[in-house]
Amino acid sequence: MVGLVEVLGDPALAFPLGLSLRIMLGTLLVHASLGVALGWALARRGWWGRGALDVLVTLPMVFPPIVLGFGLLLLLGRRGFGTWIEAHLGQGFVFTEAGVLLASVIVGLPMIVKPVQAAIAALPTNLAEAARTLGHGEASIFACVILPNIAGAVAAGLLMATARALGEVGVTLMLGGNILGRTNTVSLEIYNAVTVGDFHRALVLSAALGLVSVAVLLVLRRKPAPLV
Repeated sequence: MVGLVEVLGDPALAFPLGLSLRIMLGTLLVHASLGVALGWALARRGWWGRGALDVLVTLPMVFPPIVLGFGLLLLLGRRGFGTWIEAHLGQGFVFTEAGVLLASVIVGLPMIVKPVQAAIAALPTNLAEAARTLGHGEASIFACVILPNIAGAVAAGLLMATARALGEVGVTLMLGGNILGRTNTVSLEIYNAVTVGDFHRALVLSAALGLVSVAVLLVLRRKPAPLV
């Protein structure tokens, strides 16, 4: 118990904990907007480029995280579009907090997009058709008809995506750089503790993240949602 208090009360943990919370909140907001929008778009068939977008969204589920992170490092670094991004946005993604956020968004995106896509595809088509006959536009149909009927899938997807992003290491390590006091998240603190042989610290932090995952699993078991 004393060791647990020492680890969790360590001032050095304040930054990675704060960063992880900021990244978690930012990721949640992006997934709730972009993730749901992508799920809705992919549930609509027949438009050009849908298959390619579906593959890109699904790729983080099956691609090795470290390889994906290296690819993003090359793409967004100075060997790729890094200079252009910094010139137009004022900040790059490599070795920055923005890069950590981008990594979390990318790895968690399939967890929200696929349940939303499946839930929308399973809805009776006559719901939207009836709304159109009453004069509703597409935005109104989505907000007033579709969204209320897929609320469970959205909630479950956001939980899974947030939990996945919180435990992300591979992409974050490559894109964020694991810079102490700048891009080291709680997950990377576990990695850092193992590399220096501090297995007690790694065990405590792993248990904390594990409890979050178990909590998410228990919630999902109460309200399951489709994954494909």
